[in-house]
Amino acid sequence: MLAPIQSIARPVSSILPATGALVAKRTFFAPSEVYNKKQVIVTKKTGLDILNDPKLNKGSAFTADEKDRLGIRGLVPPRPQSLEAQYKRCKTNLDKISDPLEKFIYLNHLQNRNETLYYKMILENFVELAPIIYTPVVGEACQKFHKIFTQTRGMYFSTADRGQMSAVAANWPYDNVDVIVVTDGSRILGLGDLGAGGMQIPIGKLTLYVCGGGINPRNVLPIVLDVGTNNKELLNDPLYLGMQHPRLQGEEFHAFVDEWVSAITDRFPKAVIQFEDFMMPNALDLLLKYKDQICMFNDDIQSTGAITLASVLATMRARGGTFADIKKETFLCLGAGSSGVGVCETIVDCIVAEGATREEAYAQFFMFDHKGLLGKGRDDLLPSQQVFMRKEYQGGKTPAEMLEKIKPTCLLGLSTCPKLFTKEMLSFVSSYCEKPGIFPLSNPTSRSECTAEEAVEFTNGNLIFASGSPFDPVEWKGKTIQTNQCNNSYSFPGIGLGLVSSRSTRVPFETFQVCARVIASLGTPEMLATGKIFPDLDNLRAVSLEVGIEVAKMAERMNIATQFPPKGMDWREWLKHNMWQPEYPHIVVKNL
Repeated sequence: MLAPIQSIARPVSSILPATGALVAKRTFFAPSEVYNKKQVIVTKKTGLDILNDPKLNKGSAFTADEKDRLGIRGLVPPRPQSLEAQYKRCKTNLDKISDPLEKFIYLNHLQNRNETLYYKMILENFVELAPIIYTPVVGEACQKFHKIFTQTRGMYFSTADRGQMSAVAANWPYDNVDVIVVTDGSRILGLGDLGAGGMQIPIGKLTLYVCGGGINPRNVLPIVLDVGTNNKELLNDPLYLGMQHPRLQGEEFHAFVDEWVSAITDRFPKAVIQFEDFMMPNALDLLLKYKDQICMFNDDIQSTGAITLASVLATMRARGGTFADIKKETFLCLGAGSSGVGVCETIVDCIVAEGATREEAYAQFFMFDHKGLLGKGRDDLLPSQQVFMRKEYQGGKTPAEMLEKIKPTCLLGLSTCPKLFTKEMLSFVSSYCEKPGIFPLSNPTSRSECTAEEAVEFTNGNLIFASGSPFDPVEWKGKTIQTNQCNNSYSFPGIGLGLVSSRSTRVPFETFQVCARVIASLGTPEMLATGKIFPDLDNLRAVSLEVGIEVAKMAERMNIATQFPPKGMDWREWLKHNMWQPEYPHIVVKNL
């Protein structure tokens, strides 16, 4: 039987420095390795093989010397251009495209021919392009993956590969992999089962790892586990690229994932593995199964929990309070799937860390799914949901029926159903609570529980608003109400940076508490006064650095770090050194 998630959570106090010497084996680096910032790639490729490799291709930027050494003289235009000139040309062409999906396709083509230029483009225009490369546009790209597909990226492990996954893993041509994002496509955003089309999610997430966390793009790997699909349209579509049979379930599914985990960790033993968009109960099953065996986490359960907790804690600050005030909150959560349970468990952990018992913390939550309140008589709940059951109330009641009894101070939307935060709900909450937390977190935008304009209008401007997909600030009665994106793009890139830089062997639950508290502390008093609780997304690298530093320090304290800053450097200097920049590398050709 699946154990409730809280039964395997360690006390948050365990993140504090332990007494006694650290016994983890330390890996240090020579000063020349640390301070040599010029990127060097050694390859045996020459000629067209260089130009056809997006990790090596510089397009029109190869120098005369490189053209001779690499055997490409005459294969590219004669006059070398700078990366900056290439960027300006591509940005001009991108700006001519009006349709968001067409912009996505343009950027996808750019990534597939010149990764350095692609990441330069994203980093120079991150706020503008983040909604294109990820939510909300990535949702449409997943739905139409088999229709817009032109070139492969990443790896696919399918039911046809059972018994041969180690051989499949060996086909990846690069030995150094720092971060893997893997999905089975079973629960893509709020769009359901999209099968192999879910590949766009790992690709998009890894772009955020690179641009937000400074992970080297040559060391990332997007993966789809193609165990079939239950999407009838895809099963009958001749253009569909995945396995056209119903999904593996139960023991067959878990045996498949077991073989994949064994193969991929043998091939890439140092990689951080992020599980993404697996449906319940598989998402939680896999987290509980592997969390103490390999360096992995579930993004939907844990990263989303971290950034939502950060939103709640920052709301306490915006009201003039402290993190400890979270013990006074009452949460109404719409959605009891992997994200809903994960978010609420993360908040529970924080409440407990502030001095409450776990039972007292659970009593602050009222959780609803499509059948209504998780309450008395609901015998259809998973163990992870049962801990949130309110046995003093009849199960199945609607939020509207319970609203006056609950009097929530924070609304959490993780339902993937639009418009569930009604005018009556929003108006009622704002009538008795100063700056209630209004958090419609479902993606993409079409699935959001309310819009920013609706939230501001119906609360009469009395709110802290944070959503899963981006909304513009709202002009209201002569002033600007700031909006926030409660998106895990604020959390997982920094977590990945800290884990990779420390070569952590595991991802303990405390990681997400540390992450949340760091992010919640970044808002200045001036920002909080306007309703802005997070820095702008164009500061994501700075946010990721702060998160990464504390995650690495935590890994060291918990004795799960195996790599440390070189002598004479601290974690801040080490992580800043490790953050990749979009610059063309020096290419060395050797017969390997």
